[in-house]
Amino acid sequence: MAGDVRTADLHLLLRVQGRLRAPVAVGAAHALGVAGDHAGAWIAAGAAGAVLDAPRRFRWLRATGVVVVAHAASVALKQAARRARPVHADLHVHRGRGGRWGMPSSHTASATAAAIVFGRLLQTRSTMVLPPAMALSRLVLGVHYPSDVVAGCAVGAIAALGLRR
Repeated sequence: MAGDVRTADLHLLLRVQGRLRAPVAVGAAHALGVAGDHAGAWIAAGAAGAVLDAPRRFRWLRATGVVVVAHAASVALKQAARRARPVHADLHVHRGRGGRWGMPSSHTASATAAAIVFGRLLQTRSTMVLPPAMALSRLVLGVHYPSDVVAGCAVGAIAALGLRR
């Protein structure tokens, strides 16, 4: 059974790469990857919110802390799961892979957490385009399996929803 799941995961990854291989798609995916490295863009956005929205500074800092927690949790889970990143003769890796382990995707974990907590603060749902865009970018770049990015989204959502409690 596990072999069937891995085969389907790889098949879907290769299909995404086959469909989204144009330079503009790879370039956009690369830009998202750079923005999401170590949750940097989301931490910077939260810091900017804290500076620019003084009455809600504490809420922005707390939300930014959730993004950091989501990223850290994904890194810890990655070490526990120890699932190797995808490798296949037909796979095109368009960016450095970072670490050896791929499950869950830290980029999608932090992007999902940021989209949820910052969307609440900004009172908009428009931030929710970020998680699927980040997840897709990880596949276009060839650095994660689809199940890695789904797991990353789950980690980010759990971290963000934990803030409400």
